[in-house]
Amino acid sequence: MENNRPRARRKTVSSGGSGVFKQEGGQSVGPVGSSGGPGGPGGGYQNGGGGPKRSGGGGLLKLVAVVLALLIGGGGGAASGLFGNLGGGSAGTIPSVQQQTHTNTVVSNGWYDNDSNNGKLNRQVSPDARAKFTTIKGNGKDTYTILVYMCGTDLESNSGMATNDLQEMLKANVSDNINLVIFTGGCKSWRNDVMSSKYNQVYQIRGGKLARLVDNAGTSSMTDPKTLQAFVEWGFEQFPANRRALIFWDHGSGSISGYGYDQKYPNSGAMSLAKINQALSATKQTFDFIGFDTCLLGTTEIALMLSDKADYMIASEEAEPGVGWYYTYWLNELSADPSMSTLDIGKNIVDGFTEYCAKTCRGQETTLSVVDLSELGQTVPDKLAAFATEASKMIESGDYKQVATARSGSREFAASNRLDQVDLVHFAKRLNTASSRELATALLSAIKYNRTSSRSLNAYGLSIYFPYKKVSKVDSITDTYQAIDMPSEYTSCIHKFAQLNVGGQSVSQGSYSPFSSLFGGSYSPYGQSSGGYGGQMSSDAMQELLQALLGGRFHDFSDIGLDELDDTNTRFLTQDTVDVNTVYDTVTKDRITEEDLVWQKDNSQNSCIKLTEKQWELIDRVDKAMYYQDEEGGYIELGLDNLYSFNEAGDLLPDLDRDWISINGQPVAYYHINTIEPSEDQYTITGYVPIKLNKQRALMFLVFDQDNENGYIAGISYDYAADVTETLGKTLTGLESGDKVTFLCDYYMEDGTYKDSYKLGDTWKVENPDDYTITNTNVGEGKVKILYRLTDIYGRDYWMPEIG
Repeated sequence: MENNRPRARRKTVSSGGSGVFKQEGGQSVGPVGSSGGPGGPGGGYQNGGGGPKRSGGGGLLKLVAVVLALLIGGGGGAASGLFGNLGGGSAGTIPSVQQQTHTNTVVSNGWYDNDSNNGKLNRQVSPDARAKFTTIKGNGKDTYTILVYMCGTDLESNSGMATNDLQEMLKANVSDNINLVIFTGGCKSWRNDVMSSKYNQVYQIRGGKLARLVDNAGTSSMTDPKTLQAFVEWGFEQFPANRRALIFWDHGSGSISGYGYDQKYPNSGAMSLAKINQALSATKQTFDFIGFDTCLLGTTEIALMLSDKADYMIASEEAEPGVGWYYTYWLNELSADPSMSTLDIGKNIVDGFTEYCAKTCRGQETTLSVVDLSELGQTVPDKLAAFATEASKMIESGDYKQVATARSGSREFAASNRLDQVDLVHFAKRLNTASSRELATALLSAIKYNRTSSRSLNAYGLSIYFPYKKVSKVDSITDTYQAIDMPSEYTSCIHKFAQLNVGGQSVSQGSYSPFSSLFGGSYSPYGQSSGGYGGQMSSDAMQELLQALLGGRFHDFSDIGLDELDDTNTRFLTQDTVDVNTVYDTVTKDRITEEDLVWQKDNSQNSCIKLTEKQWELIDRVDKAMYYQDEEGGYIELGLDNLYSFNEAGDLLPDLDRDWISINGQPVAYYHINTIEPSEDQYTITGYVPIKLNKQRALMFLVFDQDNENGYIAGISYDYAADVTETLGKTLTGLESGDKVTFLCDYYMEDGTYKDSYKLGDTWKVENPDDYTITNTNVGEGKVKILYRLTDIYGRDYWMPEIG
């Protein structure tokens, strides 16, 4: 297999069986689209979108319905006296809440590329860096006020994650030089008998106990920037110190959505980067460090935004495991020496987090870095602008493929959620131009300390938004960039890239839906119909379509298979536009046509897909889909897996086995996320299974590697509806005794119309969290259809016809 070909999964143990599925009636859960899953025809679980899918054949499927209850409520509310007078007294001690763990959690320390900055402390500072805001007195004479903005939300009400971290703070021997002050709220039900679910409150940890300072700090949403501003101003007024820090605790979702989800006010949305900037700018405070004990907020955009407010930032590129930062360790170290350098404080936070996660979160990806903002703010903006200018010139000259290939192969974070956050150093290295190499050098210099788990390859410490899988967010990020003063050259670059992305998808040929492929019908771009597979578009029609797109005159995006786009999110198509002739020449060069998308026979009479090397360079990924038909004629979607191989001639050979990933013998809907193979003998495969955990929808993450060929459950993340929050909650460490797991699947009518989400098999009542088996199980005697989906560098999915 050539290096530029998509990688396939290594198939492991199979178990036989027939009659794995049995059908029973039941009540539907309700459309998956309401849950905010990772895309799909009706918003279902399909990874990467691309239209509905289906399976064939009667069988013994058990579809026992499950009732879905979204534990969401609340409404708006004005702040009522945000802070009262500074009070005293003890609020008591938080009772213990059992923490979720997983046994057998040995984690390897290998698998890093030769240029990795993992675990390397850099104390050197560029001469171009500004002076630090904080002056450290030394000799233990410093005082430190640390404000923790703890929005408990469902992370606390469901799993007690905030309570666990508060317990860690209470276990620390916090010295008198340190004022540890915590603002609490945003949660419907705390897993302790101390915090109020009605009011926001303020606590201080002293003498191993919680002292309640403010019993009623109002009822405003914690994603309201005024709430954050008031707490910061009040906290530093009440607790003056020469060193100041602010820690955000809650959900997070990169540069698009920002920070936070208030469970009591689900309609209040997240606190965007622009709102965070607004709140902190209004306080006129500067900080020793700003930390994010959240998911995905270790971004370049946030670091640049905070560079005039803090000396350091501590944040994670990837979604955090639910255990979060390990507060006991670093607070003890700081209490022993309140004059400790901020870089050493950050190193202790990073070390405590990654080492604790390695013990308790088997297989979960962990990243955390310390960034010197005094250096980054001075050295990176110009180099980022130069990088973006050079990439824009490549796109304008017709070399979209080089930029797209660099982007598609870059380390991506929360890939199943299509946030389009990629590691900026890795992206710059892969583009490999003069300006990109200079940018990578500047970033690596400013990232003073970075540690990751063994699975988190090519995560250097700072991510950035770069559209690829979900261009519908480009307008939103453009507004954010204007509010936080990102380099305009970078905004222009992503506009141009997104235009080529949309242009390439709009004129692509082939079946964009598995159902049109299975039924032998057509899906033709630009609203044209044909009786065959795909449909042709003339050169004149292509140019007309592209002119309409880039001229802002095109409005029927569903006609070209771009259902996520409409008149509300396509402003970017008319900003910083690429010449339409360049777009046309680019997207029609080395293209894949409907004549290429057919199954042929190789020399051994095996079915295969034959593409040229140039065409394979256009293919980003290959997926196998399986559909199982029930007795009613409908179709159960079993997901997407990357099972295939290449023959000696370089032709793709499909995997035609009827087995599928199963848990405890029950076939489940499994969706492959990514495969990492740093060498011949090392690999890590990650995918997810949609489930209902107790009363909430969630995604169960499976990991397969060379040491665990049969795989294991690495963690579970709640699956939020897009209209509830686009931020991500921390990942649960695993299952607990007493949990009830219901496996879910998407179901389609005989004509391919999405109907509902259903239960697969019996509910798994967990007794021993480590007692489970993952196998490849034959799905039985029912009718099965296997389809293959190819995804190109424009993000367009091509569904191959059924294998003859």
